[in-house]
Amino acid sequence: MNPPEEYINNFQEQHQDINKFNNNSNVPAINSLDKVRDILVGNQMREVEKKFTRLEERLIKESANVRDEAKKRLDALENYIKKEVESLTEQLKIEQLERDAIVRTLAEEHKNITSSLEKKVTQFNEQTTNSQRDLREQILNQSKNLQDEIRQKYEEILVLLEQETKELRRDQTDRSHLAALFSELAIRLNYDTKS
Repeated sequence: MNPPEEYINNFQEQHQDINKFNNNSNVPAINSLDKVRDILVGNQMREVEKKFTRLEERLIKESANVRDEAKKRLDALENYIKKEVESLTEQLKIEQLERDAIVRTLAEEHKNITSSLEKKVTQFNEQTTNSQRDLREQILNQSKNLQDEIRQKYEEILVLLEQETKELRRDQTDRSHLAALFSELAIRLNYDTKS
């Protein structure tokens, strides 16, 4: 289908020779040379020109096909890449939203735990304060009770001591009576023994 290179090169050389000759000679010679050339190589030239034209058309058609095919493939590749990028972007957005939700949840949990701990610490402090107050009150009450008991015992002891003192004094008086009685009895006995 393609003309041999040798044939094309010969044709080009002949064509150049003819052009040189045409440039150097006058116009009537050009017309006769054109006729000679047309007779000698006219059919071959027309065949070669047809083949070149068909080849050129085929090349244009093939290059257009290649261009169209490449464009289709590039468009398909571009669409695929766009879809993949959109898909990845969507996945990243979803993952980001999930992470944000998890972070918010963790922050909320942390806040709740912190609040709960603060409440428990406050409750513990209140309980400790209440317990200390109760202990102080109990100690105060017990010390008051002990003081009252000690005062009561002291008063009871004082009363007992006074009673004992009174009894001792009474007994002492009874002893002096007894002593006086014994003295009187001794005197009487002495008197009776003398008489």
